[in-house]
Amino acid sequence: MTKNMEAQSNRHRGWFFAVLLLLITGMTLTPAHGQSDAKAEGIQSGTGHRFAATDYSGQKVFIVDATGKVEWEYEKAGSCNDLWVLPNNNLLFNTGNGVLEITPDKEVVFEYKSKSEIYACQRLANGNTFIGECSSGKLLEVTPDGKIAFELRLLPKGKDGGHLYMRNARKLDNGNYLVTHYQQQLVKEYAPDGKVVQKFKAPGGPHSAARLPNGNTLIACADMQNNAMLIEVNPNGETVWSVTSDDLPGITLWFLTGFHRLPNGNTVLSNWLGHGHFGEAPHIIEVTPNKEVVWTFQDHKTMKTISSVQMLDVPGDPILGEVIH
Repeated sequence: MTKNMEAQSNRHRGWFFAVLLLLITGMTLTPAHGQSDAKAEGIQSGTGHRFAATDYSGQKVFIVDATGKVEWEYEKAGSCNDLWVLPNNNLLFNTGNGVLEITPDKEVVFEYKSKSEIYACQRLANGNTFIGECSSGKLLEVTPDGKIAFELRLLPKGKDGGHLYMRNARKLDNGNYLVTHYQQQLVKEYAPDGKVVQKFKAPGGPHSAARLPNGNTLIACADMQNNAMLIEVNPNGETVWSVTSDDLPGITLWFLTGFHRLPNGNTVLSNWLGHGHFGEAPHIIEVTPNKEVVWTFQDHKTMKTISSVQMLDVPGDPILGEVIH
């Protein structure tokens, strides 16, 4: 046997014994550092998106690339529940008792603080920021320098609505305000004078709501009745489309907190996994109008409870109302 043949034989024997050792010990071969991908790790199925998300329980805000890897995070987000990535790439989000706007370099450029719990924020076309104060029952529009430009009290002065009074809220193109009253299991549309002009039943407790271009309202419902669902209702309050766990084989919707209705008609759902359900289902699910699941994301090692999600690889200016979220 030549020296080359002997060396080759030794290498073969080395591989044989290495594989035998792996089989005996139950170990598995893994790619070298930096070569693993999200699909191999089970982080997502289907075609991924680049997106931003809030982790309510982890108190972080993330930007994740289309392979499922975190490319940016902010670790001082508090109980973040609502999130917007603005056209200037700044991020606007609530922090439990306030609202922050930060740059990609994590510089704070807008801040609002309150004694009330806050679950809703939205940047308006005039540069002001809409804020929904939960326990105080106030709808506010705040100027860039922190002054109150508009205030609507939904509760009598001095009355505290408590932790369950309000979740997400949005200012509509018609100047009205769409508010999710979680404990009442109702979504109400208020005129600026406080008059209720529409209301919709939302079984399980509404967490987020948005007005669609067709005039219907999309509502994410939570777990007060153990039946989390996304419903689309017409102006008469009739459900014209919905998604429940029964429509998604192998997936449980525990508590729907948010959504992003995409330009192609698909809907991305944020499936909040709190209340004892950490790690028990995908964090994010994309469904077609026919309720076919085309994408899921679940990074249970990095994130606990995703509460708001905005896709970053689809067109739309959030300030102009082009992001239905």
